Amino acid sequence: MHPTVTSTNTSTIWPAKIGPFKTKRLSVVLAMLLLATFPGPLGTLTRSLMTDAYVQVSAFVATTLLLFYGAERVFKFSIGSALKSSKGWQIPISAILGATPGCGGAVVVVAAYSSGNVSFGAVVAALTATMGDAAFLLIATRPDVAAVVLPTSLAVGVITGYLVNVFNKTDYHGVTSATCELAPLIGRIRPKDYIYIAVVLPGLIIGISQLAQVDLAAVYGPWMMVVGLSGTAIGLLVWSTSPVQAMSNVNDAPFTRVAEETSFISVWVIGAYLAYDYVVVFAGLDLKDLFSSVAPLLPLMGVIIGLIPGCGPQVLVTTLYINGIIPFSALMGNAISNDGDALFPAIALNPKAAVMATAYSTIPAVILAYGFYFFAPNAFL
Repeated sequence: MHPTVTSTNTSTIWPAKIGPFKTKRLSVVLAMLLLATFPGPLGTLTRSLMTDAYVQVSAFVATTLLLFYGAERVFKFSIGSALKSSKGWQIPISAILGATPGCGGAVVVVAAYSSGNVSFGAVVAALTATMGDAAFLLIATRPDVAAVVLPTSLAVGVITGYLVNVFNKTDYHGVTSATCELAPLIGRIRPKDYIYIAVVLPGLIIGISQLAQVDLAAVYGPWMMVVGLSGTAIGLLVWSTSPVQAMSNVNDAPFTRVAEETSFISVWVIGAYLAYDYVVVFAGLDLKDLFSSVAPLLPLMGVIIGLIPGCGPQVLVTTLYINGIIPFSALMGNAISNDGDALFPAIALNPKAAVMATAYSTIPAVILAYGFYFFAPNAFL
């Protein structure tokens, strides 16, 4: 029998399931806060980068997710049910889900495959088409490039999915009891979700003003940093105390899903921003010259990094492209090969299918990456 928790137990003031994963998150948050409050150039640069990350990316991510999840709730549209009943259109639908910014659509397809509701080609289509959370960063900063990368990934995903269904004769089905409810259920909206969404609107306004090349310092003054740091701080709070690792439960309230997933993405974006600028400013390294010395290998490096599970490495690749460090060919190869966070549930539910789907998506990734490298080396500089 477990002992009864009394009012003096530390679990009343500390999350009962803090665990090693949340402890690691809290360590990251404390490190970021320490960097932001550090005196001198380090603290000044960190606060500026956190503000930029929020108004340039996080506010746009939250708005996009709010529109998507809100429409899903209002129109009562179930993606899983649509896949199950659309046998003839599973591959195009799966590719569209994969191409949707974020990892949620691809995760749904992976779970649907393990449940026996879609073909293996549909999984390959979704994983090939997805760019994961890095798509949000690209849309927010280089929408012209995103307008090429995402449709290209979608088309490649559809073609690859059909080819796999034709030539692959092996059944990789493993677990057949999987569902699309892969994340823990939070349920109704929490106070911190309301607060997070409330900061999104001013952040979005500042972000749009920046895209319109408005003089932000003259128009918003110190309020820009107040909004950016407030949004960042609330996002870190949501992420550090969250039971969700990447994707929220489809039955959670839209505001909750937006707060959870945006905060998850934002931490990776902040990390990428800090890593890049710290190296350039404090280490004095010219990354562009460094990478140009191994230019022929950059497309392959983009593809290989895409094989790493999770969205963090992919966000870093996109950040390098945005800053002109790597060519479009490396970004394109990474976009095709990476599976984002969808690879985690794929490995958990069906490791053989995950490995083979990733292997199949690597082939078109290499072809497109070096196709752009040799035939369009100066594309989308």
